Amino acid sequence: MNDWPDRRTGDRSERYGQGSASPQPESARAMPHIQRRPAPPQRPTVPPQSQGYDDRYQGGQPGYGNNPEPGYDSGYNTGQVYGGGAGGGRGGGGGGAGYVQGRPAPDWRRRIKLGALTLVVVLLVVSVSTYFWADGKLKREVDLAKVIERPEAGDGTNYLIVGSDSREGMSAEDKKRLRTGSAEGKRTDSMMILHDGSNGPTLVSLPRDSQVEIPSFKGSESGKMFQGTGRQVKLNAAYAEDGPELLVRTVEFNTGLRIDHYVEIGFGGFAQIVDAIGGVELDIPKAFKDKKSGADFQAGKQTLNGEQSLAFVRTRYAFAGSDLDRTKNQQKFLAALASQTATPSTILNPFKLYPTMGAGLDTLIVDKDMSLWALGNMFFAMKGVTGGDGTSMNMPISGSNGGNLVWDKAKVKQLVQQLKNDEKVTVKGN
Repeated sequence: MNDWPDRRTGDRSERYGQGSASPQPESARAMPHIQRRPAPPQRPTVPPQSQGYDDRYQGGQPGYGNNPEPGYDSGYNTGQVYGGGAGGGRGGGGGGAGYVQGRPAPDWRRRIKLGALTLVVVLLVVSVSTYFWADGKLKREVDLAKVIERPEAGDGTNYLIVGSDSREGMSAEDKKRLRTGSAEGKRTDSMMILHDGSNGPTLVSLPRDSQVEIPSFKGSESGKMFQGTGRQVKLNAAYAEDGPELLVRTVEFNTGLRIDHYVEIGFGGFAQIVDAIGGVELDIPKAFKDKKSGADFQAGKQTLNGEQSLAFVRTRYAFAGSDLDRTKNQQKFLAALASQTATPSTILNPFKLYPTMGAGLDTLIVDKDMSLWALGNMFFAMKGVTGGDGTSMNMPISGSNGGNLVWDKAKVKQLVQQLKNDEKVTVKGN
């Protein structure tokens, strides 16, 4: 008979627990306790904020900062990082949503190099564009190749600078305001030789009333040859007779100095340049007035606008030395104009530079071989006339002949020789 509830046979070898072979019944045996492993917690979609989260358990409950239970695996990868830094989150604060990958530090050296390269390219483009714009404005109308029997060239560069009384482009209102009158054609109002050499620039004024000889010349328009007859005239008459080419021919013949470049500006252009730079500051030592030019100046430092500047350089009847005193004022003013124009405030300011260049280039008449580089050299040489090794003077005069000023031939010869050899000028003018 089977005593066992599960209907097992009496074979003891088949009993539960494999009891002993003793004839006595086996005592009750304690069933060993089986510890169940708790189910792992659900992974939070958002890490806990504020305090550092410790994904470990004690006694079946999540703990913070407790030692892990032996053999327990939470399933978290401890190498994962939430947020953007040690504090978690995107701004270094508490835990932030999601993961943020770190960005590499910016390469400042590369950025600086690219910025510098961009700046150089922009400046190069602007400079080239400005050059062609300015070069296209130059009126290259004087052909020095038409001048015959020219003197041998010397060292340095010689510019013949002419201020004409041309009213071209001026309205009736401008003529009235500037007191230029309405005479047809144009005549020379001032003439200067600017020598630019290694011993500093030298500016020599040629009074318009200087007595000179008109040599043989070739007509600038007709091409016809005119033989010299020894005619004695005022220097400005050469310009009136056949223009710039005959004026250059007459200056070269009477001085023996070769003229390399010719530059001419009219009344209107002169006033426009002064107004474009905001006026020219000048120290006038003595007050003077002149009804013909419109000059009315007090003594002392003052800033002259275009209208006042033109009156200042044209006045001669208010002075005892007449034309000689006027040429001195012209030299003084042109040096001040050049000095105050060639400044960083003008050159680096496009709102001032372009109007100034436009006003000057629109009215300048130059020779066919004049380049912007040569014109710039002339401008800076003019600036240096009153400073450093610069010299300014009138052509040496020995006396007058019926209202004409007669040059001192010995001093003129010495002066020309020093300029040709690019030597320091020691000759004194009037």
